[in-house]
Amino acid sequence: MKKWFAVIGNPISHSLSPEMHETWLKQMNVDATYIPIHVELDHLEQAVESLKLLGCSGWNVTVPFKEAIIPYLDEVDDSAKGIGAVNTVVKTLDNKYVGYNTDGLGFINSLGRLLPEYNILIIGAGGAARGIAHALKKQGFTHLTIANRTVEKARVLAEELKAGQAVTLEVAENTLSKFDVIVQTTPLGMKNSDASLPIQLHQLKENAIVADIVYNPLVTPLIEEAKKYNVRTINGLGMLVHQGALAFSYWNGVNPDTDGMIQQLIDQLGGNYVNR
Repeated sequence: MKKWFAVIGNPISHSLSPEMHETWLKQMNVDATYIPIHVELDHLEQAVESLKLLGCSGWNVTVPFKEAIIPYLDEVDDSAKGIGAVNTVVKTLDNKYVGYNTDGLGFINSLGRLLPEYNILIIGAGGAARGIAHALKKQGFTHLTIANRTVEKARVLAEELKAGQAVTLEVAENTLSKFDVIVQTTPLGMKNSDASLPIQLHQLKENAIVADIVYNPLVTPLIEEAKKYNVRTINGLGMLVHQGALAFSYWNGVNPDTDGMIQQLIDQLGGNYVNR
């Protein structure tokens, strides 16, 4: 029987996942299809039961259902338990549906090789920050600092990690020179959002890495500012593609082409952005 995969969310029309996975399925000669499904906010349980009944081979989960879907799955992997959010559901050989979270590891993979002793600043304390922070800790990174407008939220995340500290945005800005990697996880910089910077970069360390998980626009205000300092910058397309590649490998047992997909999406979005 032909496999089929999906992504569920609300809204869903903006998702790049269908094009990404359909391309990979063709490239890897996998006889399957991938479709977007719009789920009404109060119909998640019915949607999950329908996906199970129809024999969906696996699906991705996007906002606003990453946390809410957990009670409707048969099992949740450790990668999602600590974070409290699921973005990938895998159908097992015994027809169970297991939730995973590939966001954090996908982000780490998008950065390339990092040294465990790097000092990493995470800006924001929401769901994306939690996923990235937990994945970093699991990969052996212990020098983590969480900065957030509401410092209490940052403190809660740091205590949960048992591998980091919480600071205000002002403190993060004034001590920026000690950080090797800066990770921006808030909605600031998204298309049609506030274009201000979360922090100023005047104390940015030489040879630092500045990453923004936003990918639309390709060049966010933070990335544009960081480029003035001639440091390596990474936008959110890498995280999107690498988390999708992990899901693809869980479903199909093969690793798709991530570099080619990043370039394809850059071309589609009409940009000439280069991660450097």
